[in-house]
Amino acid sequence: MDEIEVPTHFLCPISLQLMRDPVTVYTGITYDRENIEKWLFSCNNNNNNSRTCPVTKQSLLNTDLTPNHTLRRFIQSWCTLNASLGVELIPTPKSPIDKSQILNLINETKRFPQKQLKCLKRLRSFVFEGERNKSCLESAGAIDFLASTMNNINKVQQDPTLLTKLLNCSCNKLSCIDCKNCNITVAYCNLETCRLSEAAVEVLFHISPSEVMLKKLINNEEIQFVESLFQVLRVGNYQSRAYATMLLKSAFEVANPIQLISVKSMLFVEIMRVLRDKISQQASKAALKIIAELCEWGRNRIKGVEGGGVSVLIELLLDTQERRACELILIALDKLCGCAEGRAELVNHGAGVAIVSKKVLRVSYVASDRGVKILSSICRYSATSRVLHEMLQVGAVSKLCLVLQVNTSSKTKERAKEILKLHSMLWKNSPCIPLHLLSSYP
Repeated sequence: MDEIEVPTHFLCPISLQLMRDPVTVYTGITYDRENIEKWLFSCNNNNNNSRTCPVTKQSLLNTDLTPNHTLRRFIQSWCTLNASLGVELIPTPKSPIDKSQILNLINETKRFPQKQLKCLKRLRSFVFEGERNKSCLESAGAIDFLASTMNNINKVQQDPTLLTKLLNCSCNKLSCIDCKNCNITVAYCNLETCRLSEAAVEVLFHISPSEVMLKKLINNEEIQFVESLFQVLRVGNYQSRAYATMLLKSAFEVANPIQLISVKSMLFVEIMRVLRDKISQQASKAALKIIAELCEWGRNRIKGVEGGGVSVLIELLLDTQERRACELILIALDKLCGCAEGRAELVNHGAGVAIVSKKVLRVSYVASDRGVKILSSICRYSATSRVLHEMLQVGAVSKLCLVLQVNTSSKTKERAKEILKLHSMLWKNSPCIPLHLLSSYP
């Protein structure tokens, strides 16, 4: 293909690659469907009401995409003629789904609940066929359906006897729905419900619900969206726990203060387990952002500490070299050290003070600022004789002197200077501080 001259009008104006499914927008410009759908439905281009044509920059009064069948047939003919030169043949693309197809699928599943898993697999295939499908799924109510499916796990978890009743059901079925023989009404047994919830959370994550839809979900008391995600975190497989963590991060970003304050302590336990299990980089970063977000509200700092947050973050920091990950860990650790319980956990950990001071000046300005801020909290409120001597021994005091000499932010320098002044009586004449650094002691 690199040696073959492709007709210019066969190329997509966005990717400059051969179009496989040419479609024309309102302005008359033709694009490859996949590229223009990403532009219209997933890029920040749709943050305001005026979506624009990438070529003309004109506002699109509507986002209808009209298949350009004539151009597609010309491209397919050209590919066939040049197949001997290594040009790939382009199959006729599938027609995109419409809202009625999704509605029919969901309604059929509501009538025949035993088809739920099959329905979720169909919805998953729709999601991966294109960005337009994601928008279509949201407008057809698929997100509410998925959230309701996930909520079934709450019903089983809240009544553990349901599983026993189902297994003893005279029908001899693993899953009963409105079973007339044994008079039990329940969605699914524990194992089946977990499978459905895992499938639903995957589809929901890949749809990427809008902020408006996320707000609607977390404000719907019947769906119990956050609680459903928590249950997936608790009993799901690694992949579904990763999806649940990233959805929780998005949900908490649009939640109101009351919802953030009322988060349960057990959620922090599960978030820490995600970090401890190192499921994926994406999930770990989402978990760290959740901690930083939640710890701004109410007693969440204490809940995070009680959930084992400080020790988990320290252990994670010991094994982490990647810049952004280190920054996020230190930000989360700083939040937890905003309470006495968090500071106590850090100074009682054998590597706590040492690893925080080690990351100062080794990662980034952000990491240095947060590291010095954590040390400042320790020195202000938890400065026992043992802690102050430990800071000398592990090189934390020397690092603070070095902060004053190198290029760091003025705020970081000011914090370091305050710490050194605060305990100058103990530290200033210590042989633990190299002479060339001692000269900069304030």
